[in-house]
Amino acid sequence: MDRLEEIVERIRAELEAKNEARDLTLRRSRALIRRCANTIRAIHRAEFESASESLALARQAAEEMIQEIEEHPDLYHTGYTQDALKEFVEASVTYALITGTPLPTPEELNVESAAYLGGLAEAASELRRHILDIIRRSHSERAERLLGHMEEIYGHLVTIDFPDAITGRLRRNTDVLRAVLERTRGDVTTSLRQSQLQAALRSLEARLSASDEKG
Repeated sequence: MDRLEEIVERIRAELEAKNEARDLTLRRSRALIRRCANTIRAIHRAEFESASESLALARQAAEEMIQEIEEHPDLYHTGYTQDALKEFVEASVTYALITGTPLPTPEELNVESAAYLGGLAEAASELRRHILDIIRRSHSERAERLLGHMEEIYGHLVTIDFPDAITGRLRRNTDVLRAVLERTRGDVTTSLRQSQLQAALRSLEARLSASDEKG
């Protein structure tokens, strides 16, 4: 029993250090999520230079958060840490898909597989907003290309059949993506048909006008 006080005090110091790391990680995770949201907002506004700068800051914030808890693996695997990293993946993948730059790998983003797959699913869902912005102006091949990205990502994610404890609720995210994909496919199809109808009407008007001029 002579060593009890020493043991308890050592444990107390370890827990205090861990609690401080936890509080700091919570703040860092919230800041990272805000930075990623700002990045995605800039992407949808076509402010790509601003989005790139914001994404660079998000990467720095993610790396700092990870480094801070290297000695506390359990804090790294908590929900708030993984959710923040998933948002970082979402912002990074969304930027790549919309700008046509190479898709970042989990290793390049320094995240684990579950966070990467979750962010990938949410990035694919995020494409719907961009596609709708495109077809509001007029139908284009770009909308169809982005829809193709959504379909390809869903096609791969649906093959990942492992327990939620391993994939971080990927099955739920994939189900959400499927619903978003179906709605987006319908919107793009409607836009295409309207575009084809407008083209047919313009062609008919041109033929009628030419016929009137000849008459």
